[in-house]
Amino acid sequence: MSAGDEGRRLAVIAARAADEKGATEIQVLDVGDIVGITGWFVLASAANPRQVRAVTDHVEELVAARFETRPRAVEGGDERRWVLMDYGEVVVHVFHSEEREYYRLERLYTDAPRVEWEESSGNH
Repeated sequence: MSAGDEGRRLAVIAARAADEKGATEIQVLDVGDIVGITGWFVLASAANPRQVRAVTDHVEELVAARFETRPRAVEGGDERRWVLMDYGEVVVHVFHSEEREYYRLERLYTDAPRVEWEESSGNH
């Protein structure tokens, strides 16, 4: 399996983990051709700082269980308004809903392909 495939799988697992903790507006973007320093962005919104924490903790837990890796760096964890989890090939952004609306990070990457991450069983 190539590094790109592994990154895509990690991004999808992170998106599903965020979904399991009630995050909304979850998107997985293939930004490799645009950004150059990473391959995938996962964007998710949470209603309050406590949920931001729950989402980031669950993402870290599931990614560690499936890929035996931890983030290289985590930024914003103290304030829990916008937490960035850097896995190298994948960067997970968990926003408080107000921060997501303000920064609208995805508008900067309108050319990035969106990746289907939901289970195909129709649970969502």
